[in-house]
Amino acid sequence: MKAETIKRTLRVICLLLLTGSLSGCIYWIRAYQTYLQMDEFDRYFTVVSADEFTLQFKEPILYSKDFVSLSKLYASQDVPTPDGRRWRYWFRKVDANNKLIVPEVKFYSDLNFNKEGRIIAWSFSSLFLQIAPPKFIEVSLRSLGGAEIDKEKRQLRTNSKLIDKISEDLPRKSAVLAQLGKPLEIKDEGEVEVYVYHFLLETHHIEKGYEDRALSEVKISFDKKTQELIRMTGRFAGLKISINYRKFLDEPSGGESS
Repeated sequence: MKAETIKRTLRVICLLLLTGSLSGCIYWIRAYQTYLQMDEFDRYFTVVSADEFTLQFKEPILYSKDFVSLSKLYASQDVPTPDGRRWRYWFRKVDANNKLIVPEVKFYSDLNFNKEGRIIAWSFSSLFLQIAPPKFIEVSLRSLGGAEIDKEKRQLRTNSKLIDKISEDLPRKSAVLAQLGKPLEIKDEGEVEVYVYHFLLETHHIEKGYEDRALSEVKISFDKKTQELIRMTGRFAGLKISINYRKFLDEPSGGESS
């Protein structure tokens, strides 16, 4: 208990230092408070996984305006719901010239807000789950409870050693490519092949100076020997996601990639 108190005190100090350097960015305070909730994941969050993956917020803190402040982007769709509003972000596969690929390949991410404008659910569509399987999304979210804060980059570095590992088959390259199609580029990195895809966010407005954030470069890495998906990185509407799947496995197959 004493160690936990010290740990939380240090985080509060980090919060004060962080907010002091951000000159009144209240949305970062709310983002940090949400991060603190990750320490007690089951108390503050619920995961629902079917055709979509949904993270439900039991005691929501972040407002809809915070997501615009953090990402500088606006949703593709904004529609009323019985509980409040739903923002849907559509990402469509494009070529090197940002032209839409035919036949169309697309996925979405939904943010649902209550009547007070606070987030109550965050969802990802089925196509996204082809490159980020539900169990791996959940375990990576749980790992944020022990994440380190990079104040300069405003990022969290997860610590997979602090959570229970999972037993789950890694997606095969053939199955992933059947959904995503031909990549924009293939990079040879020794024992790993990196497939690069570009997805363009459909949005009605982007804050000046942040136009490049509408383009999401997604890199998915496959082990050449096993043909398994072992890593995924990308930025989606300002949210940077990076998952090394092998780090969360109970008994990783093959060799660990760096």
